[in-house]
Amino acid sequence: MTSCECLVLEKLEDHGEAAARERGRVAQGGGGSGSYAGEWRSRSEAMFPIYVMGSSRVSTAAASRDIVDSAEDPIWEAVKSEANSETEKEPILSSFLYASVLSHDCLERALSFVLANRLEDPTLLATQLIDIFNDVMINNKDIRRSIRLDAQAFKDRDPACAQYSWALLYLKGYHSLQSYRIAHVLWNQGRKVLALALQSRISEVFAVDIHPAAKIGEGILLDHGTGLVIGETAVVGNWVSLMQGVTLGGTGKEHGDRHPKIGQGALLGAGATILGNINVGEGAMIAAGSLVLKDVPPHSMAVGNPAKVVGYTEKEDPSLTMKHDARRDYFEHVAISLSDDRANGSVVK
Repeated sequence: MTSCECLVLEKLEDHGEAAARERGRVAQGGGGSGSYAGEWRSRSEAMFPIYVMGSSRVSTAAASRDIVDSAEDPIWEAVKSEANSETEKEPILSSFLYASVLSHDCLERALSFVLANRLEDPTLLATQLIDIFNDVMINNKDIRRSIRLDAQAFKDRDPACAQYSWALLYLKGYHSLQSYRIAHVLWNQGRKVLALALQSRISEVFAVDIHPAAKIGEGILLDHGTGLVIGETAVVGNWVSLMQGVTLGGTGKEHGDRHPKIGQGALLGAGATILGNINVGEGAMIAAGSLVLKDVPPHSMAVGNPAKVVGYTEKEDPSLTMKHDARRDYFEHVAISLSDDRANGSVVK
């Protein structure tokens, strides 16, 4: 099988390379798992510095602008290395790992195989889906970049994802996101019936319902994914993290642009419901279980039902730090509100 000549991500500003190399040296010095793991982490961070925990928006934007083609593919090499290692540890999985990873020459073909075998049904065979998925991914540079940036997001932001191969092989949040990306391309190509058929199957298999017309950026984390709903005209910016049960929905039967717009770097907590054509600003955090019906300013924290702004986030985007805890700011807000109410005589003792 000839190489599919897949896109690889590499170039970044000189100061970003130096910082990534320094982080790699620190990781190597940590010991414990051997020099190879440290060396690989160093290479990975040098290639993908924007999803190292705590990266600033400036370095993120700079690195994102400088992504270019390269002769190397560190994430794919890591996936193969991890699969080889797991084959030695769990021989019973050797056939599965060979079929899913080691028999393929690039990440795109491996991902096509994995998704097709998850989504097949008696009338839509895996072999048919593999051909469709390969054609979409190998010929679409944006998807080839996104599947890698998404994998890096899962690896860096989800403590339960210890290896890149785990995202590829086992995490349905990653599977549903990449399946959506394929359906989105098909939708934009005018193959809407096939895109809708995929959406239906994705919802059935993964319990994730994303309309193929929705627009979702790259470097996305769908943590768990179960119960996630994203409507037709929703827009999700780059580097957003969404927990399970999030709904980006409309407010009725109106047509046209009717779904939320989520700014880059936002963090949407578990069970958050955001309804209508409203904006959640860049770097905002929506607390778990909140109902959002109005615009949320950038870098603010919204809590409650209906949600109210109770504070403001730190400099780093919450989607990268994955800090969900707004309790201190919330209780301070409640205390101030109660104090004001008492002063106005509106609190019943």
